[in-house]
Amino acid sequence: MKPTAINRGPWLALLTILLSLGLGLLPAQAQINPDDLLPVEDAFALSAEADGDEIRLTWAIADGYYLYRHAFRFESLTPALVLGEAVIPPGEQTVDEFFGETETYRDQVTVRLPIAGHPGAGPVQIQVRSQGCADLGVCYPPHRQTVSLDLPDAPLAPPPSATGNGLAGLLGGASSSRSPLLPEQDAGALPAEQAFSYEAIATDAATLLVRFVAQEGYYLYRHAFEFRIDETDVEVVQVLLPEAEAIVDESFGETEVYYGEVEIPVHLSRPAGPARDITVSAAFQGCLEGAVCYPPMSRMLTVSLPAADADIRMDSPPAAGAGSDLPLAEQDRLAAALSGRPLLALSLFLLAGLLLAFTPCVFPMVPILSGLIAGEGDRMTTARAFRLSLVYVLAMALVYTAFGVVAGLFGQNLQAVFQHPAVLGTFAGLFVLLSLAMFGFYELQLPASVQTRLNEWSNRAEGGTLLGAAIMGALSALIVGPCVAPALMGALIYIGQTGDAVLGGAALFSMAIGMGIPLVIWGTSAGRLLPRAGAWMNAVKAVFGVGLLALAIWMLERVVPPAVTMLLWGALALASAVYLGALARLPADASGWSKLWQSLGLVLLILGAIQLIGAASGGNDWLRPLNHLRPAAGGAAPVATPTFQRIDRLDELKQAIAESPRPVFLEFYADWCVDCVRMERRTFPEPEVARRMAEMTLIKIDVTDYTRDHQEILSHFGLIGPPAYLFFRRGDELRHLRNFGFISPTRFANLLDEVNA
Repeated sequence: MKPTAINRGPWLALLTILLSLGLGLLPAQAQINPDDLLPVEDAFALSAEADGDEIRLTWAIADGYYLYRHAFRFESLTPALVLGEAVIPPGEQTVDEFFGETETYRDQVTVRLPIAGHPGAGPVQIQVRSQGCADLGVCYPPHRQTVSLDLPDAPLAPPPSATGNGLAGLLGGASSSRSPLLPEQDAGALPAEQAFSYEAIATDAATLLVRFVAQEGYYLYRHAFEFRIDETDVEVVQVLLPEAEAIVDESFGETEVYYGEVEIPVHLSRPAGPARDITVSAAFQGCLEGAVCYPPMSRMLTVSLPAADADIRMDSPPAAGAGSDLPLAEQDRLAAALSGRPLLALSLFLLAGLLLAFTPCVFPMVPILSGLIAGEGDRMTTARAFRLSLVYVLAMALVYTAFGVVAGLFGQNLQAVFQHPAVLGTFAGLFVLLSLAMFGFYELQLPASVQTRLNEWSNRAEGGTLLGAAIMGALSALIVGPCVAPALMGALIYIGQTGDAVLGGAALFSMAIGMGIPLVIWGTSAGRLLPRAGAWMNAVKAVFGVGLLALAIWMLERVVPPAVTMLLWGALALASAVYLGALARLPADASGWSKLWQSLGLVLLILGAIQLIGAASGGNDWLRPLNHLRPAAGGAAPVATPTFQRIDRLDELKQAIAESPRPVFLEFYADWCVDCVRMERRTFPEPEVARRMAEMTLIKIDVTDYTRDHQEILSHFGLIGPPAYLFFRRGDELRHLRNFGFISPTRFANLLDEVNA
């Protein structure tokens, strides 16, 4: 009898219908008609004019649209034109769904750019970056445009140096307000203002992100950076300098330097109060490679600091620059690598993706891809399997990258929407239907007329199969895709801080390709090793059918009680045991293969029975079904399971952190987060971990329902979703100890020791 085969046309129809149902559960704002939105140039019309020693940029903002104050960026594209710090008027204080507390403009806004270095009369160009939104609930991506205008003659006398003149202004010393000039023989070197640019923005109420850019052929010394705040009630408490490149320098011998762009987080100590402007002074020194070194220089600029609800302090503040030796968290190191060495960083993200491919968050993609390949039956070849696997991985990578860029730009985790129980239940049902077809219970078919057309098209090309693989790859990125991991957060931190969706998206794509490489190898190997026809093919398809059932259970685990999950795993193991003949009597002359399959069936029979016993006795971990019955090691008294205080509102969370006399452990959790559940079942109950957690205040933000309050909390901390672990001491976050993903008990115990030290 001919083996049962899954018809490709019905695959496409069924998947398309279910995908449409899943997308229908998105919030209403996802259904906005793009035709209702103005082009970005019309929504925010920009004009420019030059007047004396400044350039004025004016945006005419259409009704129903607004611009963000924090998103403005300006860069001279004319080498001889040096811009001072932009004078940006205060905006309207609002609480924005994308950026939290921020300032916005409506109707019109004018920004003044002082000219610190005048090139004389003639045309100049400036690159302007801005970002705005529509009241309909849609935000435009950061918009870059080039402004061209003609400058009048330079003033007869240079404009006086002003405090806060940004990239060109220099702090005045005792005898001069400008950087010392280079010797005449080094006149070919750029002026210091052009060789090294400097800017800073506030990322939260007590953190600055300082960015230096050294022109090509120039570098900055790592050891020379120092920062101070001119205000008496605000001081620098920690400077996190990223890793630098080691060189042998004529002036300082073996030292470390930065080429290109470097971003430096600067943490502050400050009192509670409204938003305010502070003056940031930066001291630094750099050189022209192979030529001359500039004298030590310092510059100052004004930064708008957001409001703080409570005092932000740290114990024993280190001197400026002293905090630079504190280790950066992994995600911050990756974000800094993107800024400093993008090619190396992309390689690191590819490697991180390869490591993610062997975690429980990515394993479920294996049965999906296997089902696609096995469903082709005896038509499958090695080349066909490679094409299917490659299309599956590319679709997964593209969708994962797109959603990651959206999360980085707007702080909205769209993947969380697809963790709704209705969506998970729908796709679990889909995998059950496909698995039953693998067992030969039925063939998925459309009406004959539709089926004939699809078959005619499919016979001319492989498009139907490849489209099905692309759809399943996209669904895998949305539903089965990886949990939040340090590499993912590193890319999102970089996108959120710089607005560079291109490089950040490239990092995400590189990571997704790394996750997909083992899948391509697996899929191609399966296409080569699968039997072409006969009873063997039916047996192989049955194995993949079991894999699809296992995937359905894995997805339902996020939304059903642990005991139900254990019962489902037990039932699957028992059914597989019966299928392998565990309860059948073998004839005396049975082959060795028959005995081997029966032995495997007996193993599954025992494992299934253990799952049922574990569920009946109160177990909650299907991977360790009887662990709850194990006595304490060495007869020691059992350690109480850590108890978390659940909070759902940002104001309550801030108050709980500020008032806690003990260190605070803040966990972001969701029932649909695989690594969150693993932490709850494996890491937290371990005695050594539980003892350390008992010395802390434990707070849990359960974002399973992903409400607006949850999104506000995630946005406040710059997160996109669980799992995330934050630590606080006396109200201040220990930022360098932030962690994401699953952490083993031993490593987590060491982490808690560092917090409690």
